[in-house]
Amino acid sequence: MTRIQSYAVGEWVDGAGTGTTLYDAVTGEEIGVASSEGLDFGAMLDFGRRTGGPALRRLTFHQRARMLKALAQYLTARKEEFYRVSSFTGATRGDSWIDIDGGIGTLFAYASRGRREFPDETFYVDGGPEALSKGGSFIGRHICVPLEGVAVQINAFNFPVWGMLEKLSTAFLAGMPSLVKPATVTCFLTEVVARAIVESNILPAGSFQLVCGSAGDLLDHLGGQDTLAFTGSAATARQLRSSPAILEHNVRFNQEADSLNFSMLGPDAVAGSEEFDLFIKEVAKEMTVKAGQKCTAIRRTLVPASLVDDVARALGKRLAGVKVGNPSLEGVRMGPLAGRSQRRKTNTEKLRRATELLYGGADSLDVVGADPEKGAFFPATLLYTGAPFEHSEPHDIEAFGPVNTVMPYDTLDEAIELAKLGKGSLVGSLFTARDEVAREVALGTAAYHGRLMIVNRHSAKESTGHGSPLPHLVHGGPGRAGGGEEMGGVRGVLHYMQRTALQGAPQTLTAVTNEWSKGAAERLDRVHPFRKYFEELEIGETLVTHRRTVTESDVVNFAGISGDFFYAHMDDVAARESLFERRVAHGYFVLSAAAGLFVDPAPGPVLANYGLEGLRFVKPVYIGDTIHARLTCKQKTIKEDREGQIPQGVVHWDVEVRNQDNEPVAVYTILTLVRQLRGLDLASSDQQLERALVSEAPAELSPTTRVARTEPGSAPVRVN
Repeated sequence: MTRIQSYAVGEWVDGAGTGTTLYDAVTGEEIGVASSEGLDFGAMLDFGRRTGGPALRRLTFHQRARMLKALAQYLTARKEEFYRVSSFTGATRGDSWIDIDGGIGTLFAYASRGRREFPDETFYVDGGPEALSKGGSFIGRHICVPLEGVAVQINAFNFPVWGMLEKLSTAFLAGMPSLVKPATVTCFLTEVVARAIVESNILPAGSFQLVCGSAGDLLDHLGGQDTLAFTGSAATARQLRSSPAILEHNVRFNQEADSLNFSMLGPDAVAGSEEFDLFIKEVAKEMTVKAGQKCTAIRRTLVPASLVDDVARALGKRLAGVKVGNPSLEGVRMGPLAGRSQRRKTNTEKLRRATELLYGGADSLDVVGADPEKGAFFPATLLYTGAPFEHSEPHDIEAFGPVNTVMPYDTLDEAIELAKLGKGSLVGSLFTARDEVAREVALGTAAYHGRLMIVNRHSAKESTGHGSPLPHLVHGGPGRAGGGEEMGGVRGVLHYMQRTALQGAPQTLTAVTNEWSKGAAERLDRVHPFRKYFEELEIGETLVTHRRTVTESDVVNFAGISGDFFYAHMDDVAARESLFERRVAHGYFVLSAAAGLFVDPAPGPVLANYGLEGLRFVKPVYIGDTIHARLTCKQKTIKEDREGQIPQGVVHWDVEVRNQDNEPVAVYTILTLVRQLRGLDLASSDQQLERALVSEAPAELSPTTRVARTEPGSAPVRVN
């Protein structure tokens, strides 16, 4: 029989012993045997720490992100093979799309976020400088660096591809190697995708390993720099969390557990309304997609008491139209559970003690194209409890399959209390056309849920659905949902990094972070910084401009151009009675005037203004005030090369606009796209000649001498 292999210490290996026999969920035929017996888990972790970790930490976020993109493209080209094997798990084509394309899509998403939201560095600077002293000579900053261990990832059986790629993408981007342990029952699909990952030869050696079979004594070898991420049952999570090594070394542990998620029909969404129809469609879909074996599936359906009969009829009709059977057959919309053993774990009989049957049940099972006894088929089952506050079973027992319980409520306060009886869930959803209902339910239930989806006729067309975790948003929840978070954009990456507070002089921390902090050294040059190519600009390079006095004509003309006739700018009487006490210049005029002071107008390396961040108007500028600007190169990031695009980078400039008393009136960061030297023949350019002449000319003859001043009115500072 076929042995499902593990990938350990750079090699594909068979496990010893009899192992666990794996079966086709549709036909019941044997697929292979999985065993991890004989694997040296200590050696695997050591290989990840000594080989994979250093290789990843030498790469920047952008380099790691490009690898994720290349891997996503490689897997996309091979996904039809993954779909074929996925059908053995009982998945329909639609189910497989969620798992396979969802996983690959997460790789693409983090490849993009890695290049857009992280620097081209091996570390991440978290937040701005913190002032720690009156004089500004002692400041604080936070940096995040990769942990120097291995990210151990134990995944659930229901998403053998997405579960692996979702955790791998965040850990890899953070700079940590992954050791993936999928659930044994569907690990044959994970192994197929893992083989493609290894064959791609994209990831550095030691950055990816796979265990198919039991976890054995894996956790005993974890240390303080390792992490453990788990998706599965709350009972298994408790066992993992209490492992001696986890407790002794305070191993960072992230848990995402199955939960009793709710969907609520708003009191306004009566039968015949668009929201009612959307609700019925979503509840039925979440009961039958992947045969209800999703950690985010709807387990509790909360309905106004007056609408219970309408909901029961509509859901029964919808579920009756779902054809159950062999997923390879046309028209089949629900396949079997992932394995025959899962039929015993639906806990339906326990729920039946406190509920009545609205639809389904064992006698209703009609399977197309397969033997229901050999396959792991289970009927869609809709239950009802008329006293949801008296019976705890629907709030305590999760039937991990196509099973759902309808519960009535009389008031919105009751509905909110019912939602919270799940004791912490991954997701809840609400269908209502009334925004005041949405607000009340969202604020009333948010503390108990990791995600809330609010649907009405306006959002439904583009809604991604109740049960779809997205890489942009956190996936997890409090209480019985595990108390953890995965994904969530940057948040998911930082889980695998250590945030460290740095304290020191501004210049020292600038040298550490490669990001200029106020108070650090400033480099003044006779060459205007906008005449310099990306590679030539230095962090801390500063331009101090000449002055400009703001006149009444400036204010009047700007009002005419912009259409901004706000009283504080135009009405003497009203301005005197305002907090300003007299007329002030437009804030955006101040920005425009500052740009006129520091921009070099001639064509050069600066290609475009790329944006503006963190703008604050800290002091009004009055008619008659004199302003100047201070522009400092704060940070540089190379942009990824694209076909037909000029090689370029993004430069972040710290800007302060000051008045005649040298007080800041506006502070912000501007971003410019600056051309790189790569690909240019500067030796033959007129600009190169101009730059050479400027560098050789006496400072007093240079047209840009004005930039080399520490403050307006001070003597020029000449920099050789």
